[in-house]
Amino acid sequence: QVQLVESGGGLVQTGGSLRLSCAASGSIISINAMNWYRQAPGKQRELVATITSGGNTNYADSVKGRFTISRDNAKNTIHLQMNSLKPEDTAVYFCNAGIRVVGYFGARDFWGKGTLVTVSS
Repeated sequence: QVQLVESGGGLVQTGGSLRLSCAASGSIISINAMNWYRQAPGKQRELVATITSGGNTNYADSVKGRFTISRDNAKNTIHLQMNSLKPEDTAVYFCNAGIRVVGYFGARDFWGKGTLVTVSS
């Protein structure tokens, strides 16, 4: 099977920085786009950033200019560098990816369990 494991969350003050990582492991043939989502208390999960297998990126308007998504295809890993953090960035951050897995036809959607980011004011 395949697992996505996030790391790097924690408590930071307003204006601070954090770097999240997500590593995919298992019987992976290839990985399509990889995404970071977040879900704040009482709110719907929202897409934060996307990176394709070719390295093209896209960001939510709320994080443009502050967050940077990057990808290491050799290690099946993505990162999210978060700078100038605000209290409204407080959320559980989830990694998501479409992955082609040994023994299955087509790509399947996988999610990590999430990592908590708390930004204090």
